[in-house]
Amino acid sequence: MLITAISVRLTSRGPVIFKQVRVCQEGDTFTMWKFRTMYADAEQRQEELAHLNEADGPLFKIHDDPRVTAVGRFLRRTSLDELPQLWNIVNGDMSLVGPRPHAVAHNELYRSKIHGYMLRHKVKAGITGWAQVNGWRGNTSLEKRIEYDLYYIENWSVTLDIKIMWMTLIRVLAQNRA
Repeated sequence: MLITAISVRLTSRGPVIFKQVRVCQEGDTFTMWKFRTMYADAEQRQEELAHLNEADGPLFKIHDDPRVTAVGRFLRRTSLDELPQLWNIVNGDMSLVGPRPHAVAHNELYRSKIHGYMLRHKVKAGITGWAQVNGWRGNTSLEKRIEYDLYYIENWSVTLDIKIMWMTLIRVLAQNRA
């Protein structure tokens, strides 16, 4: 983590850690931590890049997003940008497995657009989840992600959590080979 933090610091200005308020279990909020993968002015550039967003709603990860630093591309591809979320787990804000938490503004938008969306807040948010390991992350169908999140909640078991963790490990290793 120290090497990652130094790499982020040396390749761009601004804070090393990106913090964002996210919604978690029972609709409470917490500050989620990640290594910053974008240049410091990325939020200001969001409006000018909105046309690159293939999904409706807030701007998600864009293929070849010009706001992402070179180190940031590597961190995203290897999922190393997620490591600071281990602190969120230790702090009790997140679980290792569960639906990915959304930013507060996104949460309010989705609440009004997708029937059953708020049911995903019945469990603790996770670093990885059923939707993510099945390819529903980033700039993909929000409805499908929610469908997979709800499947996870309805079918939760220790076995399913272990399966998700193995699938996550396999996906991360496979992405690093590509």
